[in-house]
Amino acid sequence: VYVEPGKPAVEKRIGTKLEDLQAEVGGLIECIYSHNDGTIIVANDEAKLIGMEGNRRLGNGSIIAGPFFVIGDAGEEFRSLTDAEVSRYVQQYAEPHRISQREVQADMGFTFYCF
Repeated sequence: VYVEPGKPAVEKRIGTKLEDLQAEVGGLIECIYSHNDGTIIVANDEAKLIGMEGNRRLGNGSIIAGPFFVIGDAGEEFRSLTDAEVSRYVQQYAEPHRISQREVQADMGFTFYCF
């Protein structure tokens, strides 16, 4: 499930190579483990630093800037989402959030890492 700022989420096939993942988020990737259901948000690690537009607010109040996608967690590797997961996240991220650059900059303290 691919989510761009100001747009509803869409189902999208993404390649499995690191270069494919980086191309989709426009730079270095970071993994955000916020769903606690075997899925991961993959976003641009430097999005806030380079001034990418705010995209969505997470349940903990942090903001994701720039495009991101949701992918399955298979331990050491990623996996495709199930049909149910695709449906859940297309619906969850259907409505774009209005997030100012001021809000994005104020949220710079939140950092997540892939393991």
